[in-house]
Amino acid sequence: MKPEVQANKVVVLSGSGLSAESGLPTFRDAQGLWNSHSWQELASPDGWRRHPGTVLEFYNERRRKAWEAQPNAAHLAIAALQEHFDVVVVTQNVDALHERAGSRNVLHLHGELAFARSTSESPQRVRIDDAPIALGQVGSDGTQLRPDIVWFGEQTQYMTEARWHVATASKVLVVGTSLSVQPAASLVNAARGRAEKLLVSLEMERVPYGFRYQQGLATQRVPVIVEGWLAQPG
Repeated sequence: MKPEVQANKVVVLSGSGLSAESGLPTFRDAQGLWNSHSWQELASPDGWRRHPGTVLEFYNERRRKAWEAQPNAAHLAIAALQEHFDVVVVTQNVDALHERAGSRNVLHLHGELAFARSTSESPQRVRIDDAPIALGQVGSDGTQLRPDIVWFGEQTQYMTEARWHVATASKVLVVGTSLSVQPAASLVNAARGRAEKLLVSLEMERVPYGFRYQQGLATQRVPVIVEGWLAQPG
């Protein structure tokens, strides 16, 4: 039996294109980080085992730039939905721009730069915000801290919870993603037929069934969508 749709619930699925409009580089586009860096070396358990210092330096720089960036108009508009809706943000982004814009309920599928975790069999998670992680810096269990990021070959977080949220939403907004990264992209399939479903992106190879596509910048499109939703009666 499918879960009941909640009339006042909005789920936002966000990707790297949203953060790009705050000046943060994406990983996969023509100017993306994986065109100048090797994901095998910097975003895999094997790369971490072979040269942890280099991996830490890479993510320390990503963290520094993330904290220099500011939430953009789309982040702020999404946070404003909380005035009248029960909002859940499900993001592939590892920065804290949604939270810094004011969003209170955010699921990070691919981890968070704002946290580190130890490397024992029962890892301990610690909030570091914008602080760097040093080689030799250990957690409470005495093991080296690493970025709390989901690397290639590791399990995406919160998928079951995220799928349930999408399935119970009356409105689903997908923004800043071309839906090319699995398994996160599969979440759109959980959206219900009677839900209002919108997708905002600069480009899209195939629009998911039932979604209305608005091509353009999130900073231009999302505030207008949010303004319309907030103006709806009831």
